[in-house]
Amino acid sequence: MTKKIFRSIILSSMVVLITSLFVASSFLYNYFNKSQVTRLKEELSIVAVNVEKYGEEYFDSFKSSIFRLTLVAHDGVVLYDSKAKANEMENHLDRKEIDQALKTGKGSSARYSETLGKKTFYEAVLLENGNVLRIAINQLTVTALLVIMTPAIFVIVIIALVLALVMANKMAKNIVKPLNELDVENLLENDTYEELAPMLNKIRRQNRKINNQIQELKQKSDEFEQITNAMNEGLVLLNKNGVVVSINDAAKKLFGVDDSFIGRDFLTVDRSINMSKAIKKAMEGKHSELREERDGIEYQFIINRIELEGNTEGVVILSFDITEKAFAERNRKEFTANVSHELKTPLQSIIGSAELLENDLVKPEDTKKFIDNIKKEATRLVSLINDIIDLSQLDENSELNKETVDLYKITKEVVEALTLLAQQKEVEIEVEGESCEIKGIKRYLYEIVYNLCDNAIRYSKKGGKVNVKLKNKGGNIILEVKDNGIGIASEHQSRVFERFYRVDKSHSKETGGTGLGLSIVKNAVAYHGGKIKIDSKVGKGTTITITF
Repeated sequence: MTKKIFRSIILSSMVVLITSLFVASSFLYNYFNKSQVTRLKEELSIVAVNVEKYGEEYFDSFKSSIFRLTLVAHDGVVLYDSKAKANEMENHLDRKEIDQALKTGKGSSARYSETLGKKTFYEAVLLENGNVLRIAINQLTVTALLVIMTPAIFVIVIIALVLALVMANKMAKNIVKPLNELDVENLLENDTYEELAPMLNKIRRQNRKINNQIQELKQKSDEFEQITNAMNEGLVLLNKNGVVVSINDAAKKLFGVDDSFIGRDFLTVDRSINMSKAIKKAMEGKHSELREERDGIEYQFIINRIELEGNTEGVVILSFDITEKAFAERNRKEFTANVSHELKTPLQSIIGSAELLENDLVKPEDTKKFIDNIKKEATRLVSLINDIIDLSQLDENSELNKETVDLYKITKEVVEALTLLAQQKEVEIEVEGESCEIKGIKRYLYEIVYNLCDNAIRYSKKGGKVNVKLKNKGGNIILEVKDNGIGIASEHQSRVFERFYRVDKSHSKETGGTGLGLSIVKNAVAYHGGKIKIDSKVGKGTTITITF
């Protein structure tokens, strides 16, 4: 601002100076013209006296480079001219100054001289002998005047310019000083120019408005940060140059960065080629999705363009932890494949037996055997379907009406139901414990105990023993099923509760079962908020403990 005021003052000073010089030159020009006429008249008086006294011989002694003398007869014939040949000059009777002198004794005029080619002042006087004496001088031109005045003008301009620079600098600083000393926080308390009061009021209002807007933006920014930081999903915002402008806590954890990551190019930290391609596609306006595993966690990334009025302003990256979802998808696919296989096997057996019976390819004595096989496979099929239905209901986690039941009583019912199987397998089964009441779904609790005991019996050796214990401990109900059967290797223990998972497939076929029993146990225990623990050693047996 100081420079602008300085330049304005200098410019104004120069305009004033040039205008002043122009006006002064005009006055000087007029002054010099008047001075020339006055001097011309004075010189004419002197010459006229001498011509009257000495006659035309006086012209021989007249020497002047400024004045021109002309003697004209009463009839207009030029008798003498100091600057031209008289006999070659035209008649001057029609000249204004000559005509006036002949009539009034004196004459004057100013005109362009054809002879001299310049504007000239003329003065004439009538002599006693009837002739007219004329004197002339060339008018001083503007150019000539400027040439004469140039040194003085140059000195004046230099002095004026120096003074203008000094004064302009000082004035500019003095003008700006009150503005530089303004208290922007208290604009109305400033002692400054009255003319600035309206502007200061306006600035104060604008400042208040801007401060309010800043507060609103800060509040919205804080709210946005709180919302995004509360998200489980990672969120990263990039500008159109790929620089990070915002990142929430989940994304910081995912990419292993902190707040210093803001303002940096995203690809300098995350060098994933797939991510780089996805961001590039998003910048071009194409939706991108990709899956990547990082530190043992599977993530899904959704990358989209941030658009404003048709222009790309940046990119938003959303990340989702889909580890459980991916695991569930894999389990679902595996479950579907296993269900298909498990359903197909008994159906094929039933169809095969039925076709043999239909075509009379079975000996009469073997007919009952094939019918029993059909019944067995059909029963297995029904059991499988029932187990699948139970699992589906447990997966849905639907709210069923819970009731208070005695788990010890249920256990006794299960043992009674499995007595025949235990006898067939030559396995002893016994129950120990006390009445343990629990609020839950009786059918699911029955399935838990039944499947654990059924498995313990089926995988026990002849002469083996299955112990079922129930007790109340510290407000919890503990159910323990222990056998001294074949046991489970440590590498299989974490998977025995998966659907259709079999440790020994060949042995599993012999023992029967659907392959879903322990999976139902796991889901039913989870439904009732319980925990399950397995402890097993190969060749020594297995102990499964459930805590409700």
